[in-house]
Amino acid sequence: MRLLYSHRIASRDGQAVHLESLIAALRASGHEVVVVGPSALAQARFGESGGWVARLRRALPRAVAELAELAYALPAALRLDRAARSGRFAALYERYNLFHLAGALVARRRGLPLLLEVNAPLAEERARFGGLAWPGLARWAERFVWRRADIVLPVTEVLAGHLREAGVQVSRIVVVPNGIDLEDYPDHLAARQSGEEAEEIVLGFVGFVREWHGLEAVLRGIAEWRGRQRLALVVVGEGPARAGLERLAADLGIAGQVRFAGLAPREEIPRLIASFDIALQPAAVPYACPLKLVEYMAAGRAIVAPDQPNIRELVSHERTALLFPPGDSAAMQAAIGRFAADSRLRAGLGAAARAEVIARDLTWAGNARRIVALVRALNPDAADAGAPAGAGTA
Repeated sequence: MRLLYSHRIASRDGQAVHLESLIAALRASGHEVVVVGPSALAQARFGESGGWVARLRRALPRAVAELAELAYALPAALRLDRAARSGRFAALYERYNLFHLAGALVARRRGLPLLLEVNAPLAEERARFGGLAWPGLARWAERFVWRRADIVLPVTEVLAGHLREAGVQVSRIVVVPNGIDLEDYPDHLAARQSGEEAEEIVLGFVGFVREWHGLEAVLRGIAEWRGRQRLALVVVGEGPARAGLERLAADLGIAGQVRFAGLAPREEIPRLIASFDIALQPAAVPYACPLKLVEYMAAGRAIVAPDQPNIRELVSHERTALLFPPGDSAAMQAAIGRFAADSRLRAGLGAAARAEVIARDLTWAGNARRIVALVRALNPDAADAGAPAGAGTA
């Protein structure tokens, strides 16, 4: 099967991990994927924002920058259309981005089924966190793309609700959560657990370090802990909150118990997570499918996370994780303390979380199989579309 993959990602971050992992899984399954997107992604280093569009957005007044984003849809669509003419494709798959209309325009022009992956309601998100000069235009662009897709693939049921409210037909919505490569998380890593003999219990966090993640409360909990074993925190990632956390750790007298690993190559993440005794998801936006949470599960870690609908789509309280009311720092600290005091509970819930990943096939290979099945349902001749399997970039 030959697929055309459209995106507008120029930053090598979690988005790029998702994009590259899914494409690799599709290719490993024997399908040809031709990728069309910003060339800046290939040059960007992990953790940095690349591409002239991102720089332009920062330099221009907000109103002008948003119009420039929309205008970029024209050259993006022309480039995608040239790729669509390069051979016979079974479908066009696009990762949704605000003001990115290329897939909707080219799929209609070329008569291709359009599968649209949606990771966030970006018009709402940008209005809430970054601000929008043209909110009406953003909502129009978002709904235009969502409604044009033959199949929309949100990463959570919560996000599916946003799509339904925007007028997308229920029959065209298929939830596909984020995944992992299971071979990156072998049994021996998952089996690595600290027992009662350990001098230190390691708490761990992976991700971009923002103030709203709630790691300050974790530090205060470490300082207040009076258990037999010492608590420590390992933070894998960078972000604007790091400096404040380092100052707080020093003020609390626990600087020696807090370690910042910085940005780590993707291939190092499984090993680093396996070094955690307790994996933390202190906060999450209400519609996301946190990639770190699936990684924690695959690594068989004891997980502490907020008790909210999108998180419960992945884990459940006292079966595969310990959940706490969102924003309740005392409850989060109590959950950490409960795990810290009980190695059997850590091992049991961690093993159950890993078993959940395997049972539900929360893998990129599983997602590739689901997508291929959807394409075949939309296009019965899909198996005959295209050339022999291979890789391509346009």
